[in-house]
Formats: sequence, C-alpha cells, structure tokens
Amino acid sequence: MAGAVDCFAKKGFYGTTTHEIADWVGISQPYLYRLYPNKEALFAAVVDHVSVVMTDTLIAHAPAAGGAGSAPEGALDAARGAYAALVTDRGILRFLMHANCATGEPLVAQAVRRCYAKQVDTVRQLLGDDDAVRRWFGAGMLDNVVAVLGLADIDEPWAHVLTAR
Repeated sequence: MAGAVDCFAKKGFYGTTTHEIADWVGISQPYLYRLYPNKEALFAAVVDHVSVVMTDTLIAHAPAAGGAGSAPEGALDAARGAYAALVTDRGILRFLMHANCATGEPLVAQAVRRCYAKQVDTVRQLLGDDDAVRRWFGAGMLDNVVAVLGLADIDEPWAHVLTAR
C-alpha cells in the first residue's frame, strides 16, 4: 500500500492512472484490477491503510497509563509527537490532502469519513476532551499546509505567521 500512497500523493485520485499505480507497485494493470474492481475502490483502500498508519503512530506515541505523561499535557505532547512523526512523511500528508479533495467519489468519501472517525476516537482517548481534539485537528491541518508547502524554508513574513516563527 505504501507504493500506492506515494503514487497517489503525487497527482491525486483524478490525475493518477491505474497504469501508473501498477507500474509504481510493480504489478500488471490486469492484476491490479483482480485486486480492486476500480480505481475508486483502490483509492479507498489506500485511505483505509493510511488511517491504520495514523492510528498506529498515535498509539505508539501515547504515554503509558498511569505514568508521568498521563496528565492532559503529557497526552497532548504525545499526540503532537505522533503527528510530528507523521509529518516527516510528506507522501502521507499529500495523499490526505488529495483524499479530502476526492470526496466527490462515494467510496472515497466513505473511506475519508472512516479515517476521520477513527482518528477522532483515537485522539479523544488520548486527550479526553472534545475541545482539545478540535484544537489538535485544527493545528494538524495547519501543520499539513506548512509541511506540504515547505514553509519552514520560506523567509517571508506571511510564511513566518503560519509557521509561528
């Protein structure tokens, strides 16, 4: 699935052909269609895969129950650390942006909703507070834009505002 994430991350759902996906992952296009009935089903499966990667990363960074980091501040720091780990893979971020844009496709919309539902549940378990969950997601969306646009390397006033530097 990682190869499909990278391939779709470059041109999105609408710009990527199934031939490109098959070449990228090293299989034939007919075999790809044996695995997935159409591009929409493949893309939805990739969204589901990314959701698992995100959930696993959040859980891996969660503070141990009852440990010093189990306070709300520790949980928020852990969630931020998990997101920082995800941000290092710009392919995932670009893919997620493309997935949000492709929700006009019914299977993709369902997969994206499942992904958000799972992430909300996971972050709520970490933070325990719906307002904190919304703040975390809002900050994450901004972090996506900052990372994908490479704003940390842009020395312009507007970029400094978005990167908080």
